[in-house]
Amino acid sequence: MTTSRVLTWSVSASGGYETAWAETGEGVLRARGRAVGTVPEPYWVSYDLDTAGGFVTRRLRVSVETAERTRSLDLRHDGQGGWTADGEPLPGFRDAVDCDLGLCPLTNTMPVLRHGLHRTPGERRLLMAWVSVPALTVRSSWQTYTHLGPGERGSRVRFASGTFRADVVFDADGFVVDYPGLAARLA
Repeated sequence: MTTSRVLTWSVSASGGYETAWAETGEGVLRARGRAVGTVPEPYWVSYDLDTAGGFVTRRLRVSVETAERTRSLDLRHDGQGGWTADGEPLPGFRDAVDCDLGLCPLTNTMPVLRHGLHRTPGERRLLMAWVSVPALTVRSSWQTYTHLGPGERGSRVRFASGTFRADVVFDADGFVVDYPGLAARLA
């Protein structure tokens, strides 16, 4: 069964907003989103995300428009450890199965759903293909997700990368409700 959701966040980290149209079902997530930000400069973002079974990233297409230029990125994962950016191989990502679009609360959903961290105890350290916004550069990022248990507005999962830590609230479907320092979902 496929479930469709429309999610909108106020994104404090970018001084803007994001809306995503997401469909989940049978271990797959498909989403398209639009965002506007003002930090570090005014920009618009459009993205399309497709995952395979187990919420493993298959493709992320992103375009960013600023006053000076428009950039685009076609990030693909072949399901066997190979990643490409605009058709060029990305070395050093073999252990990554997820992308993480910078300043985008939606892309925290895949690892949480795959490992059930919004429902059950556990901790996972994962390598991500992290995409910066608005530059659209791709770099590796080790991230740790730790189930903390239920909270007032949903399940709490600690996100950690480098020295950054945030206790993120996820709803029952595995989507971000509140990500301190990044975004908060609007009703």
